Amino acid sequence: MDENGGSFVEVRRISQGPDRGSVYHSTPEVVTGSTAWIGKGFSCVCAQGRESDARVSFDLTPSQEECLHRLQYRLDVSYDSSKKEHQEALRGLWYAAYPGIELRDLISEQWKEMGWQGKDPSTDFRGGGFISLENLLFFARNYPKSFQDLLRKQDGDRALWEYPFAVAGVNITFMLIQMLDLQAAKPRSIIGAIFLKLLSENDRAFDVLYCITFKLMDQQWLAMRASYMDFNTVMKSTRHQLEQELVLEDVSRIEDLPSYSLLRR
Repeated sequence: MDENGGSFVEVRRISQGPDRGSVYHSTPEVVTGSTAWIGKGFSCVCAQGRESDARVSFDLTPSQEECLHRLQYRLDVSYDSSKKEHQEALRGLWYAAYPGIELRDLISEQWKEMGWQGKDPSTDFRGGGFISLENLLFFARNYPKSFQDLLRKQDGDRALWEYPFAVAGVNITFMLIQMLDLQAAKPRSIIGAIFLKLLSENDRAFDVLYCITFKLMDQQWLAMRASYMDFNTVMKSTRHQLEQELVLEDVSRIEDLPSYSLLRR
């Protein structure tokens, strides 16, 4: 949602391909079910950093540089529906989300129940790449109780028009990449520098932070009594809360973030 109250859809591609920088526009769609939403396409992140921010550079230790390069390699991988590894990851997400329910096909109307915009989830990975699928799968397998609570909207007094779970997850991946400035050769903000220290302590820190962010976003959603059109405002509030937690003096591991306590296995 922009400053004038309108809705916009924009995802900058993360891959290094020839169409990098293109704008991906989703198709408006009305979906029924527990993850229903109404309105324009829902595949944007408005919680973007201000271009006018004064930033300084921070040098990296060899360990931090190696960790950053490994994470950046993951960021550069686009989802490719022809790759068996990617197909299996997508199937894995389905069965982690709905154990015991057979998935008829990788392109199926069933996916809409999870909160994808259409029957082919691969179209929603354009903005976040394969890492956005990895993030969801990590969440489902490592914090299944929290994952299921969010997927099924089991906590709190929910809005009539809820955010779509899966597409919200892709937005969270994209927001974190922006917030942490992960595509830069080295951090240009104190937030980015702090995160790389956490990453050098735990090479899955980004995935854990993703899980924390999803739970925190939902908590903010409930606290603000938000509905579909408020999603971008909720994301901005979530980003602000994360930035405040990351700069706390007693945070030396990703698990030290206060919002980590929101996660349940």
